[in-house]
Amino acid sequence: MSKRSKRYSELLKNYDKNNSYPIEEAVKIVKNLSTAKFDETIELSIKTGIDPKKNEQQIRNTVTLPNGTGKKVRVLVFAVGPEVEEAKSAGADYVGGEELAKKITDEGFLDFDVAIASPDTMKFVGRLGRVLGPRGLMPSPKSGTVTKEIGKAVESFKAGRVEVRNDKTGNLHLPIGKKGFEDEKIAENIDSALEQVKGLRPQGLKGRFMQKVVIAPTMGPGVKLEFSKFEN
Repeated sequence: MSKRSKRYSELLKNYDKNNSYPIEEAVKIVKNLSTAKFDETIELSIKTGIDPKKNEQQIRNTVTLPNGTGKKVRVLVFAVGPEVEEAKSAGADYVGGEELAKKITDEGFLDFDVAIASPDTMKFVGRLGRVLGPRGLMPSPKSGTVTKEIGKAVESFKAGRVEVRNDKTGNLHLPIGKKGFEDEKIAENIDSALEQVKGLRPQGLKGRFMQKVVIAPTMGPGVKLEFSKFEN
């Protein structure tokens, strides 16, 4: 048995993995499960009832966490003209036009967490789909990353706005804070995120939207949440 699996087995003895816990209690349990020497990220995972093969049920949007994620978000902006200075003033880490797109395709530059584009740059940004799409970095109007309000978008992603998109199995994953956060701040982020995700339910979906909700530290097992108040 590996060192990690031994640690997992010991951690699993500290709570009932089959039980669902209120948010505040789940946060306390997860913090006790976070035993790594670094400040672990706590991730929220949601199993949904969507059919990811149906385009009309795809989820790609954003949620804003009231207390941020605790992570320094590196923002890249594709812009030309006056929007270049707007992006820089708002705190963007990288700003450019076609030369920046070329750096991504030719040099494999991907040292950023969010890519934002002004609509007039999509004529060349659109060609980056094969590179950025699989990594979840392709700008999109649905996620608010193709916008004329460049400054506001940069500031909101820096402050705690995160993208939510389903994976191939229809599940959602998003960072919800750091172990070092106060319990109340993590709980507030979870509560706010679930309320916002509730509003992303596809119109044509039948049955339950959110089917299982789990929070987990980077290096530890997950804890199921009681989420009935968010069901719709």
